[in-house]
Amino acid sequence: MDPNSSPSDSNSNTTIPVVATLPAFGSDSLTRKPISLWPGMFHSPVTQALWEARSHMFERLLDPPLDAPPQSELLNKTPSQSRTTILYNFSTDFILREQYRDPWNEVRIGKLLEDLDALAGTISVKHCYAVDTTTRPLLLVTASVDKIVLKKPISVDIDLKIVGAVIWVGRSSIEIQLEVTQSTKGCDNSDSLALSANFIFVARDSKTGKAAPVNRLLPETEREQLLFKEAEARNNLRKRTKGGHKREFENGEVNRLESLLAEGRIFCDMPALADRDSILLRDTSLENSLICQPQQRNIHGRIFGGFLMHRAFELAFSTAYAFAGLVPCFLEVDHVDFLRPVDVGDFLRFKSCVLYTEVNPDHPLITIEVVAHVTRPELRSSEVSNTFYFTFTVRPEAKATKNGFRIRNVVPATEEEARRILERKDAQVLLSSTVVSK
Repeated sequence: MDPNSSPSDSNSNTTIPVVATLPAFGSDSLTRKPISLWPGMFHSPVTQALWEARSHMFERLLDPPLDAPPQSELLNKTPSQSRTTILYNFSTDFILREQYRDPWNEVRIGKLLEDLDALAGTISVKHCYAVDTTTRPLLLVTASVDKIVLKKPISVDIDLKIVGAVIWVGRSSIEIQLEVTQSTKGCDNSDSLALSANFIFVARDSKTGKAAPVNRLLPETEREQLLFKEAEARNNLRKRTKGGHKREFENGEVNRLESLLAEGRIFCDMPALADRDSILLRDTSLENSLICQPQQRNIHGRIFGGFLMHRAFELAFSTAYAFAGLVPCFLEVDHVDFLRPVDVGDFLRFKSCVLYTEVNPDHPLITIEVVAHVTRPELRSSEVSNTFYFTFTVRPEAKATKNGFRIRNVVPATEEEARRILERKDAQVLLSSTVVSK
């Protein structure tokens, strides 16, 4: 375009070329780059780096030989063999800092959830990797997230480190623990723990799709042995909960159900007399929908679990914001279940609500439930693919601007809603009692 030409010149015809904004790895990088790694370019820079590293370490994962035999001999591996570290140089890398900055000059939690899932996946692959390249590799998928707890706010101006390793294995399942550390501003002492996370992965045969055995784990240090025992206890708890907990609830908790439903019935039958400090669960709900795009897939061609957690977190945050009327502050991911895979092209609906609250004036707690549904209009079907549970409080600086702030109590209008509340509360109590007993 001629710099001397006038913008109002009707005869001028300007063509603006569009080029890729992603960094080039060489003149023929896209022709040499395996197509299964292209999606990483559309996720966070850390996820992209992890998937690139994974491909360099285990090239055969990108094009697994399905006609090859499965691994015949399991190996003994130590936690140190899977230990992996990520460094975020926020203090010196301005572009990286801007990619992770939220409106409060802290790290975007949703983006960090993507990175945690990608790192946990890389660690699980390292543990399951077999030296014998003649066998077909395992397909490792995220089964659940047991807990992600924020210990302190994470600044986007200070360097950040994530360290993770396998801490427990079963026959076909693997638990990975991740720890996010960051130094405190103005202090020269060592990094302190900012966030901890526990991911559960399961191994599938890449040809048959059935559960496949994984390499054994040999804890070496006293701390590794303790982490192994704690993870074993959590695994036993999960099995008990899936087995008989629901029947016990149905037989012995009628009074709790009735107590929860009592106030809800007043809202439905006599709304003018309902408690003004309470609100029906259904009136706290939000929803959004999307079509899953190819750019959101992982290296196996399915929609990346970290992307799903990111989207669920953003909706949960918005739900807590709309409910409290003040900016929420993330505390923890209570639990995430990956019940079925999500594919490219799927019509995905996220539905959220405030499940229950703890009305403490000094430290109010808001528990958000997000359920993801894969909807198929042509088949008139809708299946739950994921359930997410998040806990928020209110940012102290926001609460200080509103004297007498108090969150409302959430009440169910139906028995199904009451059951969801009690089941989640009981799961929290069971998990807490397991932690205390150790």
